[in-house]
Order: sequence, then C-alpha cells, then structure tokens
Amino acid sequence: MPKPKSTTRAKIFVSGNYSVTRKGIVSEIISKALYHDVADRYLVGYLDFDTVKKIALPEFLKMADNFEAIPATRIVYIKREDNILYSRSNKKDSDIV
Repeated sequence: MPKPKSTTRAKIFVSGNYSVTRKGIVSEIISKALYHDVADRYLVGYLDFDTVKKIALPEFLKMADNFEAIPATRIVYIKREDNILYSRSNKKDSDIV
C-alpha cells in the first residue's frame, strides 16, 4: 500500500532568521542567492496593492518577516542583474516584468 502524501509544507532554512515555507523554484533561488552568490545582485518584484515594488533580496527578506508580512504568493518576479529567474505566468504581470 503506497504511503499517503504529506499535507505539511517542508521548511527550507535560508538564514538564521528567515525560512521559506513555499516549495519550488522561489525557495531554491533564494537559497542559492544567499549561500552561493551575492544576494545583493538579486531583485524581487512583489505586489503591494496594485503596484509592483522592486527591492533587493536581502531587504525583501527583512521586510517579509519570515513571509508573514509579505507572503511568497505576492512575489511577481525575481531577477539576477538583467536575467529573470522567476516570473509568474500571468498576462497582467507580463507587461510589468
């Protein structure tokens, strides 16, 4: 009999003070940026009401407060310099990025 899938989300710790509870590419990008690259090279675009705000990754992690103040679902894109590493596939967001 196969094991039932777990309904709990796995936590990936990216820093002593922050953790990412969202699985997938966003947590992988953040982890690689913090541990294997210069995190200041990364920009995060997130929704703040109807506008997209751009901010450096380290500052975003401080503001997000463990993704309680700014949930991971509000991330529109993550860029490293001029390369888009993550983008929500949404027509409304395509003209923002």
